[in-house]
Amino acid sequence: MTIAVALVTTAVVIVIALLSAAGAAKLARLDGATYPAALTRAATAFAAVITLAAAVAGALAALFR
Repeated sequence: MTIAVALVTTAVVIVIALLSAAGAAKLARLDGATYPAALTRAATAFAAVITLAAAVAGALAALFR
């Protein structure tokens, strides 16, 4: 059961990170950025969401230990 919850949680975090990256790229393009610059902003947003999720997971794991 815990493996299934972990897999579903991981999938949700990845989907949220991808949506955040797509939104950042779209906003960058609307702002007039070039495609490479928009992709860079999207990658930064994706990495930030994944990093935030890892930090929260680490804090919660330490809290529940």
